[in-house]
Amino acid sequence: MNKEKALEGIENLIQEGNNVLKTRYNSDRTGMYVDDAKYNSWMAKALAFLKLFLEDDNEFIKGLQKSHHGYYLEASTCVKIIENVKEYIDKDFIIFEQKNKVDIDSILDIIFSRFYKVSRQLRCRYDNRETIKIEDEYDVQDLLHALLLLYFDDVRAEEWTPSYAGKSARMDFLLKNEKLVIEVKKTRLGLADKELGDQLIIDVERYKAHPDCRRLICFVYDVEGRIGNPNGLMADLNNQHEGFATVIIKPDM
Repeated sequence: MNKEKALEGIENLIQEGNNVLKTRYNSDRTGMYVDDAKYNSWMAKALAFLKLFLEDDNEFIKGLQKSHHGYYLEASTCVKIIENVKEYIDKDFIIFEQKNKVDIDSILDIIFSRFYKVSRQLRCRYDNRETIKIEDEYDVQDLLHALLLLYFDDVRAEEWTPSYAGKSARMDFLLKNEKLVIEVKKTRLGLADKELGDQLIIDVERYKAHPDCRRLICFVYDVEGRIGNPNGLMADLNNQHEGFATVIIKPDM
C-alpha cells in the first residue's frame, strides 16, 4: 500500500466514524451511546484497514482495541485516533515502502557500479580458460543481460522501437514487468561527449513513443575515460528529461 491509498482509506474511515457519532442517543441509566451495530461494523473495518500497514502491537491499533462498548465518548476517542493516524501519514511519520521504484533503482545501481569489477574479474580465469572480454558494445550487452537475469524475470533483448525521424531501431533491453528500457553504449574512438549526447537525445525521443517504456536508463560504459566531463553530460541530459530518462556513466574515474 502506498501513501495515497492509505490517506484515501483513512479519510473514508473518518467520515464513517463521524456518521457513527451522529447516531448518539442518551440512556437515562448509564449515559450517552451510539448505534451499537454501526459502531462495531466501523470498528472492525478500521482495525482491518490499519493492520494493512501497521503492526498488531502498534499503539494506534492498541488504542482502538481498548474500546469494547458503544459509549459515545469511546467512539469519539476512536475517531480521534484515526485522525491522528492521518496526521502521522501526512507528516511522513508512518513510512510506506515504494518497493518497485526503490528496489529497481538500488539493484540497477549495484549492477552498473560494479560492472567494471565483474568484467575485470572474468578475465582472471583458472588456467587461462576462455572468458568474455569486454571489447565492444555487444560484449557489454551480453554481460549486462546475464546480470539482469539475476534480479528480473522478464528481460527482453532487441525489441523494435517505434519509428522516429523515419527510422526504427532495436532497443537493447526491455524489463517488461517494470516498464523500463535499458539502452547500452560503450565509448570508443569517434563516440565521446558530443556524438554520444546526440545519440542519446535521439534515443530518448524514440523511446517516449514505445508503449512499454515508462522509464529509460542509458548505461554508458566508459572504461577508457573518453568522456571529458561525465558529470556535466549526465546532468544536462537528466535535467532535460527528468522523470523519464536517466543517463548513468560508469566506471567512475
